[in-house]
Amino acid sequence: MNASTLLHRQVHPSFTQIDPDTGQKRATAQAFKPSARDGMLSTEDGDKISAANSWVRYTNLQGLASCGVMSVSVGECANENLPVIPDGVPYPEHVSINFNRLTEGQKRSKSKQLRAFANKRGWQFVAPIP
Repeated sequence: MNASTLLHRQVHPSFTQIDPDTGQKRATAQAFKPSARDGMLSTEDGDKISAANSWVRYTNLQGLASCGVMSVSVGECANENLPVIPDGVPYPEHVSINFNRLTEGQKRSKSKQLRAFANKRGWQFVAPIP
């Protein structure tokens, strides 16, 4: 991984809203909120897996809901002082973004900033309409 590596994040359908200015579906900060259980945000290494293949694994193989994939870069995480950990668990492409050293207020702020980066970049994969 390098600073430009994209970290793919699945976006649950309930973590989206329609932008009133553009009419486009955008991710909410909830999509980038770390797990309450371990303080980590689960992503996948875009150098190892495409956004489309990430979505297929998440929805078809794991049976989880996602309306698409948005991404932040390793460099954006570094700029926000969020450590990126290529932990490879539960699969080789898995990467965690560590929010553990932050207060709840800082976690909210960092989640909003990651959302802003991802929304500016746009959807990396959009789920097909059934």
